[in-house]
Amino acid sequence: MGRADNHVPLDVTLERLRVICAAVDLPVNADFEGGFATDPDGVAANVTRATNTGIAGLSIEDSTGDSAQPLFDFTLAVERIRAARQAIDASGTNVLLTARSEGFIVGRPDLDETIRRLTAFADAGAECLYAPGLRTMSDIKAVVGAIAPKPVNVLVGSDFSTVAELAEAGVRRISVGGALARAAWAGFMAAAKEIAERGTFTSFSRAVPFAEINGSFSSP
Repeated sequence: MGRADNHVPLDVTLERLRVICAAVDLPVNADFEGGFATDPDGVAANVTRATNTGIAGLSIEDSTGDSAQPLFDFTLAVERIRAARQAIDASGTNVLLTARSEGFIVGRPDLDETIRRLTAFADAGAECLYAPGLRTMSDIKAVVGAIAPKPVNVLVGSDFSTVAELAEAGVRRISVGGALARAAWAGFMAAAKEIAERGTFTSFSRAVPFAEINGSFSSP
């Protein structure tokens, strides 16, 4: 059930991760937000709990949720990643740790600071680095070059590049966030608007057949 404040409690998150991991054969990566804690010890404790859900990877971000100070202090942000690394190592699960720097999506689009943080996160033990909100190939290439040889994840939520172009730039992982859902909602809203305003159903001619939908869930 959704929440208006977009916040899901830790216990609910952990339970949903268990359900998802048990339901699929593919490896599951958990968007673990800020680790559901501010202090490194709290992050470590919560990451330890997450490693017991069956996930193959998780991410920790450096955003605070406070518009006045949207990013954790640099030193604290690095210590939080180091704590997550130590918790994963102690668990013996080999969960992949992705460290995120959120400056470009919380009103602090400073490329130099983003690179400084991602480099420090890599040194603290993050295995994959991620700065959501990068929109130009020059910025992406700068991050990839600074972080090499560790892999960089790029978020794609609009038509600013292609898989081939990102691969050529050295990007190793691509996320689409909620873009697929938004694309689906665009079709839904266009069809509903057509019915309401024109009384016609031509949008339905582009609908995916049930057989194709069901087949996508039953395919090996």
